[in-house]
Amino acid sequence: MAPRDLARALAAGRIAIGAGLLAAPRLSLAMWIGRDAAAGAVAPVGRALGIRELVLGGMLLHTIDRPQAGARWLRAVAACDGVDLIATVAARRVLPAYARPLIMAMAGAAAAGQLWAAGALAGAEAHERVDA
Repeated sequence: MAPRDLARALAAGRIAIGAGLLAAPRLSLAMWIGRDAAAGAVAPVGRALGIRELVLGGMLLHTIDRPQAGARWLRAVAACDGVDLIATVAARRVLPAYARPLIMAMAGAAAAGQLWAAGALAGAEAHERVDA
């Protein structure tokens, strides 16, 4: 898969997750935190996370055809996914057993894919400047 195509797919997934968190925060977060998602205080936190996902996904889509900006945004979003991965690992004892591998795989794969795409886009930009 081409780097831009992967970045677009990851951005679209991020937007879909964000929309789900906005529309149904407790249901969406139940996949990650289990029964604790039913608590009343979870909904505003879930919606805040949903906005983060929508904005980050939108910025990726907006910048992906600008190699320098797109690569920077991909690295920034990879850092967010890295924090999600680290937070999940750190809280693994209190998270549901079904959630841990799923969230770790999603966050780890997204971070790795975004870093790969960022490197490829930055490398393509550098190659284009040398050829010009």
